[in-house]
Amino acid sequence: MSHGWSVGEGGAMLAPSGDGEATMDRTDARWEALVRRDPRADGRFVYGVSTTGVYCRPSCASRRPLRKNVSFFAQASAAEAAGFRACKRCRPDEASAGEPQRAAVERACALIRESDRTPTLAELARAAGMSRFHFHRVFHQIVGATPREFARAERLGRFERTLGAGTPVLEAAFDAGYGSASRAYAAAATGLGMTPGRRRRGGRGERVRFSTVRTEVGFMLVAATERGICAAELGDDRAALVAQLRARLPEAVLVEDAGALRAWADRIARFIATPDHGLDLPLDVRGTAFQARVWRALRRIPPGETRSYAEIARALGRPNAVRAVAQACASNRLAVLVPCHRVVRSDGGPGGYRWGVERKRALLAREAAGKDGASAAPRARARRRRVAP
Repeated sequence: MSHGWSVGEGGAMLAPSGDGEATMDRTDARWEALVRRDPRADGRFVYGVSTTGVYCRPSCASRRPLRKNVSFFAQASAAEAAGFRACKRCRPDEASAGEPQRAAVERACALIRESDRTPTLAELARAAGMSRFHFHRVFHQIVGATPREFARAERLGRFERTLGAGTPVLEAAFDAGYGSASRAYAAAATGLGMTPGRRRRGGRGERVRFSTVRTEVGFMLVAATERGICAAELGDDRAALVAQLRARLPEAVLVEDAGALRAWADRIARFIATPDHGLDLPLDVRGTAFQARVWRALRRIPPGETRSYAEIARALGRPNAVRAVAQACASNRLAVLVPCHRVVRSDGGPGGYRWGVERKRALLAREAAGKDGASAAPRARARRRRVAP
């Protein structure tokens, strides 16, 4: 297992110290890798969760632990010496057969991040030491997106971060590698959910309506832009949900809507209580190209049915992208509307859920009961017809 890496955001050094502990800045960078479930961090460190006694790979799709319960270790043996046992889901105690390929893809990802322009496929393959065809296939298997899609997402992320620092739009566009401001605006239309100027000002001028409603599984906050619903978050406390929205959009104009948006929120709450109808509501979905493909696949799963992460990956034609599918589910901010709760582990276990596994179980139970009730109704009517005088 390699003990040193430097793939963190902003060039953060993530190499562990010799005794398996990490300095504060390195620990913070490892936590960020854990939050992102970054597959490129696998083999670099493991983390243990004190409340479960289990240690995992950074990319493990299990429910994200609280930061205070997490310890980081340079290798599996250090975690086991501290009393943790290996996760049965991500199997961090087993060596990864694809480490050389992961290292090669990591070099290509670093080249994309460091380049002022998007490297060609030939340049990336050369950096990885592979043929173009083989590199393209391996890159997609490991990252869950094509090199072009990854480069597009990285460029947009760089553009967004630069805008967030207050850099003028034109300068930020060129710094991010866009050949013109018009190309940056075209990318921002779908990727940022707002104009570059508004993103530069922390969402200032962006009008976001929100409404909260009590549901059978806790409170829900529904937020919408002019394009549609951009967030549907579940929680135990109404005020905390509103505070989270304000933290995400500190400069946006947030308006509580007791009219049309509240009606949409009520529709979602009724669906949660009695999932016997569809939810055809306009959505403002923001994510990478691969995430969007996963979310579209989730919306095709009927209520009362489930799919495994592996089944979703196969349906997308990428059977080796199981972890990337799990990461896309974890990144979803549209509870119920993009039904990531209908994706479970291959062994039938519930898997992780952004808003808590118990909520996931409750949603699945209600949908299963609704499906059973719907299938039983025609049989009951038929029995009544047979016994009618």
